[in-house]
Amino acid sequence: MLQVQEIREHKEAYIAALAKRGVAAEDLFEKVLKADEERRNTQLQLDETLAQSNTFSKEIGKLYQSGETQKANLLKQKTTQLKEASKELTDKLTAASDRLQQLLYTIPNIPNELVPAGTDENDNEEVFREGDIPTLDSEALPHWELAKKYDLIDFELGVKITGAGFPVYKGKGARLQRALIAYFLDKNTAAGYTEYQVPHLVNEASGFGTGQLPDKEGQMYHVGIDDLYLIPTAEVPVTNMFRGDLLAHNVLPITCTGYTPCFRREAGSYGAHVRGLNRLHQFDKVEIVRIEHPDASYAALDGMVEHVKEILRELELPYRILRLCGGDLGFISALTYDFEVFSTAQDRWLEISSVSNFETFQANRLKLRFKDTDGQNKLVHTLNGSALALPRVLAGILENYQTPSGIKIPKVLVPYCGFDTID
Repeated sequence: MLQVQEIREHKEAYIAALAKRGVAAEDLFEKVLKADEERRNTQLQLDETLAQSNTFSKEIGKLYQSGETQKANLLKQKTTQLKEASKELTDKLTAASDRLQQLLYTIPNIPNELVPAGTDENDNEEVFREGDIPTLDSEALPHWELAKKYDLIDFELGVKITGAGFPVYKGKGARLQRALIAYFLDKNTAAGYTEYQVPHLVNEASGFGTGQLPDKEGQMYHVGIDDLYLIPTAEVPVTNMFRGDLLAHNVLPITCTGYTPCFRREAGSYGAHVRGLNRLHQFDKVEIVRIEHPDASYAALDGMVEHVKEILRELELPYRILRLCGGDLGFISALTYDFEVFSTAQDRWLEISSVSNFETFQANRLKLRFKDTDGQNKLVHTLNGSALALPRVLAGILENYQTPSGIKIPKVLVPYCGFDTID
């Protein structure tokens, strides 16, 4: 969430930057500044009213002590009127603050200068590509057919239990899934990330803190009776562990990793492009989160990108990295790099990770600050990335490693799986 003072100081620059997203921010900023002016004027009136009431209260005591009862009673009547006025002003201030807050919630993050202009995924910039795309047998199958052939994943059973988008992993499919989770966590902890096990449900304050609410409210599963939300990613509970904290500068960076299932309604997702593991309502993901000093956050982002590269190299999967354009950039992100693995059997690229710097956008919502060496309290920068999301990684392994006689397992996963072939 942007700060009003930042909008006031950088209004024209922010308008130009948000144009990359296709957002016409000028009218919205005018509404924000007007709402803030109303809030500040109301606060000023309330402060003056309370100060006058306090002054009268002190004078009333003196008047009673000196025997000037009539004057004291007159002032007492005025004090009563001032208290009524202060109550009205307090209600007005609350309403004005709420209006301002709701306006600020509608403004996306300011894109970093590296973000290219563009309207959708077709305008994203490919910045890196690595790995050879294998040549498959003419009878090669997509992963949903392989999962059925080798009895690895039962999509129909998931429909029976819950509904579409909730697959059941079986036998070696379940073992491979568990192996990927363990491998990803081991890679992350070896890189210095502290592992956490976190709740899979969060409260409304957590959803607002990391920016899922109100932007993605329709995409989240809501448990109405308890007013809790199923998490769309481990980023939400992990980052919210630090909500409201004032950190010492020497504890930065804070680096976290965690595995969780993720739940997304994915409303409106239909068609062949979402078959099998391509798009799910429940899936597993290992996340990395960083809390950084603002001066170090973009170096940290580069380091996260290199970390995900290393994982994909070890899995020996062909992949590419895209720098997202303004029109495809997430609401809360200042800069995002998407990793995509090539699905040979589907002849298409599949997103498997997003690595993002949110700068102070989340920190402002979270009230997450640190005390810098100059003694001032400042907002941290928050970053997160998938390392990695499992469904499409698994799809890439099944499709790219298939042979006429079975599916090979990437060498790095064999110690975790206990087998080197699915046949």
